[in-house]
Amino acid sequence: MYRPEPDKGQLAAIGLKPSDFGPAALIQDVFPENMPAVDLFQTMDTQWRTGMGGVQGLDYGVLPSVLRLMEIPESQWKSLFSDLRVMEMAVLEMLQES
Repeated sequence: MYRPEPDKGQLAAIGLKPSDFGPAALIQDVFPENMPAVDLFQTMDTQWRTGMGGVQGLDYGVLPSVLRLMEIPESQWKSLFSDLRVMEMAVLEMLQES
């Protein structure tokens, strides 16, 4: 499905700039054992909850469905959830700094 690129104003509203995306921003140097968590984080990119104060975190309610659709064995769910939360917290901290 096509999703248009956000404009500079939309990016600035959440503390980002165009240079944060594109070839220079591609995931590089990710250890193979971390790729399932990175893939999950990217798949959840449309599941951010927002409110009057801005971004609050990911919507965990959809996580089981996403994990099933990605065909991830249940034995890996707990570990991936933990990894996902680490990445989520890093993003939230970055957003708070801006």
